[in-house]
Amino acid sequence: MSSAVRTQPPSAGATTVLSALLEARTGQQLAANRTWRLEAALGPLLAELALPHADALVARLLDGQDHRIGDRIVDVLLNHETSFFRDAGVIESAVEAVRAAVPLGTRPRIWCAACATGQEPLSLAMLFAEDGGTAPDILATDVSASAIARARSGSYSQFEIQRGLPIRRMMRWFESDGGDWIANKALLSAVSYRRHNLATDPVPGRYDLILCRNVLFYLTPVVRQIVLERLAQALKPGALLLLGAGETVIGQSELLRPSTAHRGFYERVATGAAGL
Repeated sequence: MSSAVRTQPPSAGATTVLSALLEARTGQQLAANRTWRLEAALGPLLAELALPHADALVARLLDGQDHRIGDRIVDVLLNHETSFFRDAGVIESAVEAVRAAVPLGTRPRIWCAACATGQEPLSLAMLFAEDGGTAPDILATDVSASAIARARSGSYSQFEIQRGLPIRRMMRWFESDGGDWIANKALLSAVSYRRHNLATDPVPGRYDLILCRNVLFYLTPVVRQIVLERLAQALKPGALLLLGAGETVIGQSELLRPSTAHRGFYERVATGAAGL
């Protein structure tokens, strides 16, 4: 018989509070059919804090004594799923599109929004370095402080490194450190990391390429429109936006449209056509 101790499922009241916290901090909705994630996601935090169940965690949140508890709850509720060269063909197309659009000798500016633990921006950095052109300025951001800390470290487990990263690239760009793999200095220095909330923070600049993949479908409709408006404002003329495979701007924003030159990408609507 297993000795594992299951945590008590959150009560309806606790679920409401936790869902409201996530939405208030990030704009993300915990849909009714996904509340089952609460128990699994909160388990390690409950064990660390020696709390018997989610209702006790909510009580600690509401008493206001632990000022970090809200951030810690949000961190574990966020989906940090990512991997190296996820949808590799799309990433390669993004690099090719940027090279075609940005004049030779000009440093491309790229924003990886919601970068989680950093595999996506590092994948881009490898591709740009390997093609021999001008190195891009890559900014990677995420709402999660713990995810950004992990990304900055450049440290990945054997499991993480094997997900999508070819052996030749692993040997070129990473160094073994016991059971983990650490991105070498050349690769780490190619990306800047910053904590950033897509729903509330001003855009960090203007870019030739923005990647914001697999985020929009977690957001409330209102926040989704706000985020798309900000992403549009952050695109330079002629720049491209890349969303997740199941995401679209169609019916979501008047400021963006499918790219006329690059299938699967989006671009700003011309100034005057949508008030930009």
